[in-house]
Amino acid sequence: MAGGTGPHYYQELYASPHAFDRIYLADVRIQVSDDGGRTFRPLPGEHKHVDHHALVFRPDDPDYLLVGTDGGLYESFDLATTWRFVANLPVTQFYKIAVDDDRPFYNVYGGTQDNGTQSGPSQTDTVNGIRNADWSITLWADGHQPATEPGNPDIAYAEWQQGNLVRFDRRTGESVHIRPMGEPGDPPDRFNWDSPILVSPHSPTRLYFASQRLFRSDDRGDSWRALSGDLTRDGDRLRAPLLGRRWSFEAAWDLLAMSDFHSITSLAESPKVEGLLYAGTDDGLIQVSEDGGATWRRIDVTALPGVPAGAFVNDLKADLHDADTVYAALDHHKSGDFRPFLYKSTDRGRSWRSIAGDLPPRHLVWRLVQDHVRPDLLFAGTEFGVFFTLDGGRRWIRLAGDAPTISFRDLAIQRREDDLVAGSFGRGIWVLDDYAPLRELSEEALAREALLFAGRPARWYVPRRPLGDAGPADQGAAYFTAPNPPFGAVVTYFLGAGLESRAERRRAADRPLAAAGKDTPLPTWEALEAERREAPPAAVLTVRDAAGELVRRLTGPAGKGFHRVAWDLRHPPPDAVRAAPGRTEEWGDGPLGPLAAPGRYTVSLSALVDGEERELAGPVEIEIVHLREGALAGAPPAEVAAFGRRLAAARGRLSAFEAALDEALLEIGKTQEALRRSTAGPELAAAAEALRRELLDLEREVRGDRGKGALGEPEAPSAAARIRAAQMGTASSTYGPTPTHRRSLELGEEQLGAAVARLESLRSERLADFARRLAAAGVPWSPGRPVP
Repeated sequence: MAGGTGPHYYQELYASPHAFDRIYLADVRIQVSDDGGRTFRPLPGEHKHVDHHALVFRPDDPDYLLVGTDGGLYESFDLATTWRFVANLPVTQFYKIAVDDDRPFYNVYGGTQDNGTQSGPSQTDTVNGIRNADWSITLWADGHQPATEPGNPDIAYAEWQQGNLVRFDRRTGESVHIRPMGEPGDPPDRFNWDSPILVSPHSPTRLYFASQRLFRSDDRGDSWRALSGDLTRDGDRLRAPLLGRRWSFEAAWDLLAMSDFHSITSLAESPKVEGLLYAGTDDGLIQVSEDGGATWRRIDVTALPGVPAGAFVNDLKADLHDADTVYAALDHHKSGDFRPFLYKSTDRGRSWRSIAGDLPPRHLVWRLVQDHVRPDLLFAGTEFGVFFTLDGGRRWIRLAGDAPTISFRDLAIQRREDDLVAGSFGRGIWVLDDYAPLRELSEEALAREALLFAGRPARWYVPRRPLGDAGPADQGAAYFTAPNPPFGAVVTYFLGAGLESRAERRRAADRPLAAAGKDTPLPTWEALEAERREAPPAAVLTVRDAAGELVRRLTGPAGKGFHRVAWDLRHPPPDAVRAAPGRTEEWGDGPLGPLAAPGRYTVSLSALVDGEERELAGPVEIEIVHLREGALAGAPPAEVAAFGRRLAAARGRLSAFEAALDEALLEIGKTQEALRRSTAGPELAAAAEALRRELLDLEREVRGDRGKGALGEPEAPSAAARIRAAQMGTASSTYGPTPTHRRSLELGEEQLGAAVARLESLRSERLADFARRLAAAGVPWSPGRPVP
């Protein structure tokens, strides 16, 4: 019989539906037997992750296998000879996370279940978003608590289980093993499966690391000294009672891949007082040192109201604003107790009070983080989601949105960006971008009709296109990309009651009547007609430049609650709005206006209801900043923006000309159809054909020769070709216009101006006169003519 993993973890037998006596034993590596379990052989697994938890067969294909592992999902179509990895499932299990302060985008580090410590950007400057290829493995095995060095994003720390700490150099990709080693005569160190790492807030090169005792390094882990003796209860796990008795050596011990008990699990140092240290253990102790680790004050967790003996200390956090305040999150789920144990002390741990408030039952708390600006704004990662409080823990509100209901094991705040980064155990990493608006909330603020919040500075650049198109591009549905934050300036607003239409207000008034079984009055026909005519209500965001000039108007959702709208940093698209679908032009991803210049702008919020607009909030200031400089010095950003606006005006005029020309050609075509139905003489038909040919001459002058274009025959640049050349030359860069672009636009404007003058003369004089002649001749009405 084959051996498997210990029963505390996993092992499963599966019988093949295709071969009698073939069974599969799924554990670290799948083993297969063809004789009912008498003998086993390893199943091929090259280029596939280990630790198997599920195996599925297809009844119609004996060569198909689908396995679920710690590394994800794999399928084989040749009975395990080769395997295909399913790469588009964001199911990574993160234990702990950390963020650095890299620019322009910070990086996220995460310790994962059996997939090492991984790192990747919080966003990218591409239209594709964040790809699997943007992430990399920093360290192997099970990943646990990572850490980063403030001010130096090239240095990070990671560990694999039971204290194997390394320093990672991002420039070289090299790792140095830096776990502290005891001196002769020291007791053996007991490192937790997830040993705590702490970078001191007082020195970026100072590290704290812990087994059952606390170590300190002042040279990034090159050397260590012990600050304490054993800070745990120092029990003997092998001699502790289990299942009501103690056990001898021959018992079925199962200790592989388990933590050493009686170890330190959490560390904190006050950012206000150097050397004020806190340590929490897995056996129910909190230790406090006020002298840099020379002496310690021991606190049994039962001193915290309602906490059971031996509760695991999940997290300790020293307050960012007050030197005497500390927070503790504890966990007793291994004993079947899933209550949220969350506490605060304002006297360095001498007394405690619960701040679990109204957190739901069974929401055990894994992590707590505090806002660096507003002291009472706290975030808690629980077994079923992320919550925040504005009042220090009396009332908690779940951060819902599109985040999954799942265990969030760790939280981190990237202070420069005001981002809340959350590591989930099974659905990857989630980021709440720019949570700063939460700081401004209060009962009084939420009682207002509307609130408007300025976002963080918006970065001015043209996104890269490494895959050509956006998202997965042409890579297929199996190619995973995570979305970037919206490009541009993100504006957040709150509507207390929402903006309702007439019909919505009437239905809202009817609902309580219907619920009470009362009459719901039939509206008058006039009221129903007013409802039919009313446009849907909208929230309107108005962007103005520093001089107060209108730059853009955007509409957003009108419902009750919080909303976000991104301004793409552009002026309105100049393209003509056609009465009917016509020729489309390729200007990129759709109609786009020119980029606004970097600088300061304001945005205000208005309500547009039943055709009337009313200002609700603002203005607030938003800033556009230049993201990067190119290899070559281009035009100043203001000049780039000015050329973009001039080019947009030419684009708009060209678009209007083409729309008007297409409509005129359509109208003359319908006129010719009407003439064929009429009894008018041939002279009117000849006049119509002459007008049509003159319109086609204008079309060739502006758009080019269709015949030559169909065969790719060279011809002199048309007005449209010159304007589009200037557009194509500048649309994908902030470098600015070259002399060629400027000359091309200048000549295009001249050619187009002459054509526009001819077209408008033709439409206002000759076509109008021709319409009168048609009416006098009794020719049936056709589009473009006055109604007789």
